[in-house]
Amino acid sequence: MAMSLTVPDTWEPEAFTAAVGDAVWAPSIHNSQPWQFRRTGKGIEVTVDEARRLPACDQDGRMARISCGAATFNLRLALAATGLPARYRFGRDPVLVHLSPAPARPPTPVERRQHWQIRRRHTNRGPFADRALEAGVPELLAEAARREGGWLHFVAGEHALASLAEWIHDADAQLRTSPAYMAELQAWSTAADTSVEGVGLYAAGAAPHPDELLTRRDFGGARHDSTRDVVRQPVVAILSVLGDGRNDDVSAGMALQGVLLTAADLGLATAMYSQPVEVPATRERLRRTMSGIHQPHLVLRFGFAPTTCYTNRRPVGDVIVA
Repeated sequence: MAMSLTVPDTWEPEAFTAAVGDAVWAPSIHNSQPWQFRRTGKGIEVTVDEARRLPACDQDGRMARISCGAATFNLRLALAATGLPARYRFGRDPVLVHLSPAPARPPTPVERRQHWQIRRRHTNRGPFADRALEAGVPELLAEAARREGGWLHFVAGEHALASLAEWIHDADAQLRTSPAYMAELQAWSTAADTSVEGVGLYAAGAAPHPDELLTRRDFGGARHDSTRDVVRQPVVAILSVLGDGRNDDVSAGMALQGVLLTAADLGLATAMYSQPVEVPATRERLRRTMSGIHQPHLVLRFGFAPTTCYTNRRPVGDVIVA
C-alpha cells in the first residue's frame, strides 16, 4: 500500500525569510526592487510595491511585473534548493503569484547550479570581449526560456543587428526628451555605491559612447574617449512570450531569470536593454520582427566581460509584508 505524503500548508517563517533573501537578487529596472512578499496560512503571495513602480519609464507597470516574475523564479528556486519546492498559480489583483508547497523532493542538478548563481549573477554594463560563444550555447539559453514559457529570438545577420541597434538608440533618445523620464533616471542614479537601491557609479559602468553598438542607459558613469565595443559578432536576442497580459509579464520575468542564471552558470555576461519596449512604436517594430506572434519584453546581449560592480539590495525585512 502506497504511503501518502503530507504536504504542509505553508513554509516555516525561517525558510520563508531565507527564500526571500534570495528572491530579492533578481534584476529590476533602475534597481527599483518593486516587489513585496507575504507569508500566509496557505503559502506565499508576491505583489508589486506600487510605491516603487517608475511612472515615467514604466507607465503601464510591465517592467515592474517582469521584475516580480524574476524574483518569483528566485523564490521558487530557493525553496526547491531546500527540498521543499513550490507550485505556483497566478493570483487576482493585487496578488501577482501565489506559491503553495509541493511534495518534498531533492533539488535537481539544474536547480542546484542555478541557485548557486543567484547572488553571483549581475547585469554587466561594461565592455564585452571579442570572443565567440561555443556552439550549442544559444540553444541552452533558449531552452532555459522555454522551460518557463518564454522564447529567445536571436538576431542574426548584420542588417538585422544594425536595425535593432538603431531602434534601441532611437528609443533611448526619445525617452530622454521627457523631463519626467530624465528626472526619474537621475533620482535612481546615485554616486553613493553604498545605497541599497538605484544604480551606483561603479555598477553604472562608463557613460554611453556614440559609437557603441547597443545604446546603454546613462546612469552617470564616467566619460571615455573611444568606443569600447570591439565585438564583431555579438550575440543578441529578444525575449518574448506569446501573450501581452498581466500574467504574461510575470511569465516573461520568470523566463528572464531562468535565462540569466543559465547564462551565469555558463560563465557568460549579460546586458539588458528595455528602452525599445518602453516606447510603444518601437515595441511594435520588435513584435513584427518576430513574425508578429510573440510579444517582446526585453533585449538581451550575451558574451564575455569582466565582473563589474553589483547593485545593492534593500534589507529583507523591507520587502516582507506582515
